[in-house]
Formats: sequence, C-alpha cells, structure tokens
Amino acid sequence: MRTTIDIPDETYRRLKVKAALQGESLREIALRALRREIDAASEAPLPRLTEPILESHQPGSIRIDNEQIYDLIGFP
Repeated sequence: MRTTIDIPDETYRRLKVKAALQGESLREIALRALRREIDAASEAPLPRLTEPILESHQPGSIRIDNEQIYDLIGFP
C-alpha cells in the first residue's frame, strides 16, 4: 500500500543521512521503525479496569461523550 506522510524537513534530512550511512533506503528505515512501534504497542499489557469504571454523582445516570470514553479506554 502506498501512502503519504508529512515529515519535518530536519527529521527528513537526518533520516536521509542515516540511510546513506547505513547503505539502506528511506523506505527500509521507515518500515523498520513502524514495525518496532507496532511490536512495542502489542507487547504493552492492557491496563486493568476497576469498578466503578465511571463515577457518577447521580447513580443510575451518566453524562459522557465519545471523547471522554476514548480517554478512558485509550482509543486514539
């Protein structure tokens, strides 16, 4: 799959120098970094939830929006 990302100029220059010094392509280095990020995320244990997950000042009702839910479950 082909995609486009914006990389800050300084980061791109440093990446290009690193690739040249190692005799690799930018693609190889970027893919290795992405795989490392994915692997690190999959190795991290999920936090355990304790009850009550959400506290309410009025038991039986709760006002919460999607952003608050995402904050609680760590959804991007």
